[in-house]
Amino acid sequence: MVLHAGRRQQWRDRMLSSSQKARIRLQRYVKFMVMPLQVLSPSRLHAVLATVSDFLRRRKIATLITSTLLVFPFLLTMAFLGESRLEGFDDTPRASDPVITTLLHGEQLVPPPPLPPEYFVSREVEAHRQELGSASREWLKLDADFRQRLLTAYELMVRRGYQMTLLEGYRSPERQALLAKLGAHVTNAGAYQSYHQYGLAADSAFLRDGKIIISEKDPWAMEAYRQFGECAELAGLVWGGRWRMMDLGHVELRKSNILGRR
Repeated sequence: MVLHAGRRQQWRDRMLSSSQKARIRLQRYVKFMVMPLQVLSPSRLHAVLATVSDFLRRRKIATLITSTLLVFPFLLTMAFLGESRLEGFDDTPRASDPVITTLLHGEQLVPPPPLPPEYFVSREVEAHRQELGSASREWLKLDADFRQRLLTAYELMVRRGYQMTLLEGYRSPERQALLAKLGAHVTNAGAYQSYHQYGLAADSAFLRDGKIIISEKDPWAMEAYRQFGECAELAGLVWGGRWRMMDLGHVELRKSNILGRR
């Protein structure tokens, strides 16, 4: 059967579903919209805008549904967050527990008494941490905000039955460079690439039976590190135990535009 060209086109049009027709029209509209505006005369531009307006007007329900689906998740998120800031823009968690808030913003907490130097050069300690004998454990060299948060974590650990000790706090650029030369198993950060250089990081361990416990191979120590990470995060610190290369005793307070500053 041979159809006249005009009738053949009418037959094809009838065979197309309404959804197919709409898709074809939309493709045509998009083609018109991406044309450089400078080549369109005012009358042609007006015609294009009128066509798009007509398309949207005749499909008001579909347009309304699409707009609702796009906007609703954002409105729902803002409703739950209220006036608080989005978490992704701040590394520092907010303390919601009244006990933690009191510890953070109350009187300045007092560091635990320093241990004798020989504790940090024992055979057991040096098997897991090198060069601790020359590490700084002076609390006053730490950033005041970070110091209060770390001591808050220590206090929370005491309430859970663990006694903490500071292995290293502030670290000079020279010492950082020296440790970096020992290999990635010690640190990947060179001088001025660690928060230690700014008094915003510290490494800690535990005291048990008069000895410093560092190795997580001890099940007791592994649980203690888990508890410490939880307490540190409650105090608003970043815990190294969540990193790909875990540093279970490490915590830091991140601040923008700090690393690299000399």
